This record gives sequence, structure tokens and C-alpha cells, in this order.
Amino acid sequence: MSFIAKPKVTHPGLSRNALGLTRRDYEGSMSTLCAGCGHDSITAALVQACFELDIEPHRVAKLSGIGCSSKTPAYFLGGAHGFNSVHGRMPSVATGANAANRDLYYIGVSGDGDSLSIGLGQFAHAMRRNLNMLYVIENNGVYGLTKGQFSASADIGTKAKKGETNDQPPIDPVLVGLSMGATFVARSFSGDKQQLVPLIKAGLKHRGFAILDVLSPCVTFNDHEDSTKSYAFTRQFYHPAIHTDFVPPAQGIVAQYDKGDAMEVTLHDGSQILLRKVSEDYEPKSRKDAFSFIQTKLKQREYVTGLLFIDEASRDLHDVNATVAQPLNELPFEMLSPGAKKLSEILRRYR
Repeated sequence: MSFIAKPKVTHPGLSRNALGLTRRDYEGSMSTLCAGCGHDSITAALVQACFELDIEPHRVAKLSGIGCSSKTPAYFLGGAHGFNSVHGRMPSVATGANAANRDLYYIGVSGDGDSLSIGLGQFAHAMRRNLNMLYVIENNGVYGLTKGQFSASADIGTKAKKGETNDQPPIDPVLVGLSMGATFVARSFSGDKQQLVPLIKAGLKHRGFAILDVLSPCVTFNDHEDSTKSYAFTRQFYHPAIHTDFVPPAQGIVAQYDKGDAMEVTLHDGSQILLRKVSEDYEPKSRKDAFSFIQTKLKQREYVTGLLFIDEASRDLHDVNATVAQPLNELPFEMLSPGAKKLSEILRRYR
């Protein structure tokens, strides 16, 4: 995490939202991620979305696990609540917090390693319970903190920095979300702020579990050819790095294209990924049709972006469990601790 505070200097000409706050009020500490990292573009999109929604920072709870992605909550909404959990365990912490206080906005930031490997079980159960939160996966296909090994989202044929080829099929978080019952499923690209900000806003306002898978290139450990999620510095040939304590600065990749169109995004090493934005007439209400469409496009090496599925009629965790509307920290002690006699009556139900 970064403990380098940004100077609190606000230009008098900055625009303010309905709360009288500027975008600077939604920022966090200085980022320690590599220059050009796609994760910082996602951070900027989160800042803008919360600013435009007029959300009070103290009404947000940010949660994360372990990984480069899980560092990013330190870089936005410095006035929000925050919890950095252990590897893959963020969903259970988010569940407990949400059960205690339903009145907050919950933003979970995770990575393809944190969510699709060690945390896959917790990720699945958060969806099954329809936990009311926005779950952002910053997906780069590698384990950045442990020097670039394949993650569970690496595509078949992807080459690692040392040259070995991945032969195992990837776990696609969008298809997992559709099959596990997530009620809001979307995908975007870190360089497409025009699409990403509205999806974040929609996910925050959705009642239920909102997955937002964001393809976010790694500038350091995917800097080689033949990587479908690369963001490398060299343009034609891969040269093995001797020292990894210096990362040449790179510019973030920006992509702008119309709904229904496909766009090849050329990365810094010359490799490409193919993005396809859903069209105006795309219908996101059928889980079956969304699954089939995304799977078909993946076989064509296309990543479909946009709002892919939404179910607005589902019941969330609080509805299913008939919890009280008042946050637990506001309930009187007598209700939280009814006494030994009442506890004995409850325990007898399980005998």
C-alpha cells in the first residue's frame, strides 16, 4: 500500500458536484504501481464515477485481497472505510460487513489471481448469496506481485516472459458469473473510460452482486509478444530483463469505438487484443443468450464489452435472510445480546 499523501491543493476552478466536492476529494494516496499500469486507469474511472453519483466518501466501504489489484483501493476515496484482507478472502469480509450495515456502498477490488485461483470458492459464494456490492476484477492474466506467472485467466497459447506456453484453458469471470447466478455482469477495458465509468455507476446502483471484469494490461510482466493481455514496452522483440527493479515508463492505452463495433487494440509490444462492444439492440435480460453469445465470441478471440446481463428482480442477501433494516451498529445492546435464556432457546432449534 502507498502511504504517500497527495498534497491537498484544490484549484478554485475545479467543478463541484451536488455535495460541493471536487474530484480531488475522491482521490486517495499516491499510486505505487508501475507507470502506465491499466489499474491506475480503473482507479481514475472509480473516482469519476463516485464524483458524478454524488456519493459521500464516508458511505463507501472498499475491500480487497492480495495482489497488484488489491493495492488500488488505497488510491481512491481516501475518506472511505477500507479493509485489505488475506489472499482470496475478500468476499467473506465483504459479506460480514454488508450483513452488519446495508446502508453503505461496497466496492470490492480484486484480480484474476485473487478471484479465479485461491479465492474462486469465496467468489462463487458471494454470487450465490447475491451480495449487494460492486466487484471489480482487474484482469491482466498474470501474477504481477510474484513476477509474472500465468494466472487462471491466461488464454491458451499465451507465452510467459521466459518463453513457456500456457496450454490450460482460461477461467472466464464473465462466464463464471453468468453460470453462478450473478445478477449484473459486465466487461470493459481499462483504456475505455467512456464505457467504463457508466458501467461502474450502474454497478454501484444495482441491488445485488455486480461483476465488472476489466481487461487491464500489465506493463511489467506481460511485456512480450504472443500475450493476449500484454502491455509491453518493446515493440517487436522480447528481450529478457536482467533487473526487475526498474520499469521503463509507458503511456496508458486509450480505446474509443462505437457500440456494435469491434476494435483491435495494439499494445506496446505490437501484439493485439480484439474488443467488441455490444450493440444498441443487444438484450441483456437473458442469461442463456448472454452466455452463448460471449462463449461464441471468445472462440473467435473477441472480448465482448459492455453490460452483458442484468436481473433487477432478484432478491439480495438481506431479502433472503430477512435481516433487519437498521445497521447492527445502531441496534441497542438488548437486541444484540438477548441473554442466556434466549440463546438457549435458539440453540435448542439445532439439536
